[in-house]
This record gives sequence, C-alpha cells and structure tokens, in this order.
Amino acid sequence: MSAADTATKVEAKGYNRGLILGFTMAESMLLLVFCLLLVTGAIISNERLKASNALREVAEVKTALEQRKRDNLELQAKLATQLSLVDKRKAEEEWRELVVGREVVEALRKQGIDAEDLDELVKSVALLLQRSLDVSDPVALQKKVDALLAAQASQDREQTLEAALESLTRRLLEKEDELSKVQQASKPHEWPPIISLSEASGYFFTSGSAELTEKFTADLSGSISTQIAENLKRYGVDIVEVIGHTDEQPLSRSGSNMDKLAIGVVSANTPIVDLVPADNAGLGLARAISVASVLRNNEALAGMTILPLSAAQLIMPGDKLTTGQSGNVESRRRIEIRIRRRDNSAVQ
Repeated sequence: MSAADTATKVEAKGYNRGLILGFTMAESMLLLVFCLLLVTGAIISNERLKASNALREVAEVKTALEQRKRDNLELQAKLATQLSLVDKRKAEEEWRELVVGREVVEALRKQGIDAEDLDELVKSVALLLQRSLDVSDPVALQKKVDALLAAQASQDREQTLEAALESLTRRLLEKEDELSKVQQASKPHEWPPIISLSEASGYFFTSGSAELTEKFTADLSGSISTQIAENLKRYGVDIVEVIGHTDEQPLSRSGSNMDKLAIGVVSANTPIVDLVPADNAGLGLARAISVASVLRNNEALAGMTILPLSAAQLIMPGDKLTTGQSGNVESRRRIEIRIRRRDNSAVQ
C-alpha cells in the first residue's frame, strides 16, 4: 500500500469520528440549543398562564367582597326602618317628662319647698289641672301642654337674650373706654419723621470741609431747631441723631487730623474749621459734628442728647445702600436728623 492511500484512510477515519448520527459537532450543538429554547418557552408560557389565573381569582374575590359589603349596608338600612315608631315616640315623651320634672323639682328646692310639702303641691297642681283642662280629650290636653311649654321656652330665650345683650353692651362700653384711653396715650405716627437737609435743598457746606454757610447756620438756629423740639415733645423722645452723608467723589488729601481733634471740637474747645478729614467717612462725621454743635447751643433743645454720626457715601436717599454712583450728586451730600428714645436697658 502506498503512502497516499494510507493518508487518505487516516483522514477519512478522523472525519467519521466527528459525526454524530450523521451530524457534525456544530450542527449537534445548534440542535441542542434549539431544544433548550423550546423547553424555556414552554416554562415561561406556563408561568404566564398561572399569573393570569391568579389575577382573575383576585378580581373575583374583590367583587364578591364588595357585593357582601353592599348587602350588609342594605340589611342595616332595613333593620333601622323596622324600629317601632310608637315606641320611639313614647321614649322621647317619657324622657321629656323626666327632664321637665327634674327642672321643676330643682326650681321648687331653690324656692325653699321641702320634699314633705311636695306631695301636697302635686295634688294641688293636679286639682287645678283637672279644673282648667279637659282631661277627657287627650289631644286637646297635649296641645295645651305643648303651648305652655313653648311659652315657657320662649320666655326663657327672651331672658337669655336680654342677659346676653346686657353683657355684650357692658363689654362694648369697656372696650370703648379702653380704646379711648389708648387713643389718648398713642402717638399720631409709629416712627418720628426724618428731617433731611441736602445741598439740593439749599443747605451747603464749604467744599470739602465741615464749615457751614451763614444761611445754613441761621436755619439750624431757627426753624429747624423749632421743628426738632416740637417732634421731641410730640413723640416723647430725648435723643437727636445728626448723620452726615456724602457722595462718592474721593477726597484728594493724604492726611487727616480727625482722630486728634474730633473730641475737642465736640467739647467746643476747638473750632470746626480746624478739622481736616481725608476721606468721605471723616467728612460726613465732621459735618455732623458741625451741625450738632449749632443745635447743642439752642435753648429749645436744652437737656437733649445730640449725637453726631457718619454714614459716608454708603446710604442713598431713601435708606438704600449704594451700588456705586460716581459723580457730583448734590442730593447725596446731606445731613439727616433723626430722633428716638434712649435705650435705658443698655445702661449698666
């Protein structure tokens, strides 16, 4: 046998080993996977069927429960309508008689009638009823009794309303008296007014300094001091705050003597013209000190505490914080005068 024949036989033998029932290994694996898919599909279908049946049974149980609930409600309604109307009316009448009887007994006790005299009183009342009422006609008797009870109830209501009206009238008079006292003691406004003196209104300082013009000084000593004094008396306050405001133009000074001379100027030992501020905060305070010095020398404000303060360029007219507004703005260069009551709780 030749070598070629031997190789052909070996190759055919190996090929035959790779066949299973006439299929190759790949075809056998595909067939196995297909069978597994069929089994899995059958299992899933069976579970879906079970779930559907369970949901249907739950729905049937809910329907049955709702039907039983409706049947119970109908049965309760039927039982309620079966109560005897006669027995119900009789029970109501007996109860009313008991209530009326108790009220009568309590009223008699308040009037000093003892239990021993009660029998005689009952007999007397029964005799009077027999004489005044026709007991042979129960319907007419019931109507008269009802009329008497209604008249008594109406009288009681009238007495109750009269007492309530009298009480309300008394309370109204008390409230009117309290309101009158509050109105007499209260002030016309919750907060005193703010007096604003701006350059736009004609109240000038010398440029860059705290020196007052003659007109400004005259107005402070005259009409402005009078207005402040009236407000102090009207609102019962004792503190005057003088607040200096500037615009946002920077001062071109390298040094300041405010720390050194401010207290001396406030004490009237140093003239205001000697103050040299280097920034807007110092300028606002210097101008407030200048105005406060004039007010402090006015007799109309004698005994009042006058405090100079500075808001510099931070607060716009109308009590709004600035967001940045450069330039020459006369309305921002101003003096604001505010009055308030002293906080005695802060004094140690």
